[in-house]
Amino acid sequence: MTNPFKNRMPSLNGPATDLLPVVPSDSASLPLTALALYVETGGTVVFVTVAGAERTVKLADFAILPVGVQAVKATGTTATGLHALVLA
Repeated sequence: MTNPFKNRMPSLNGPATDLLPVVPSDSASLPLTALALYVETGGTVVFVTVAGAERTVKLADFAILPVGVQAVKATGTTATGLHALVLA
C-alpha cells in the first residue's frame, strides 16, 4: 500500500500524524503537544492550552476539541477514552 503522507510536510492545518492515549495527570504534561483532543466517553475535561491557560469544558461522547493542549488534569476530568491528535 502506498503512503499518501510520505512526502507531505506536517502541518497545523492537518491531518494529525498520530493519535496518542491520554492519561490525565495533575503533575505531568503530554509527551507531545496535542493539535486537538478526541473524547470517547463524554464528561468534563480540565486542560492547559498551548497559551498556558487552564480551561474546563464539558464534551459529549465521541467529541473532538480542536484546541492546542499541553496537559490534561486529573482533578476535575471525568471524560474517559481521551486521545491526543499529534504531529509525531
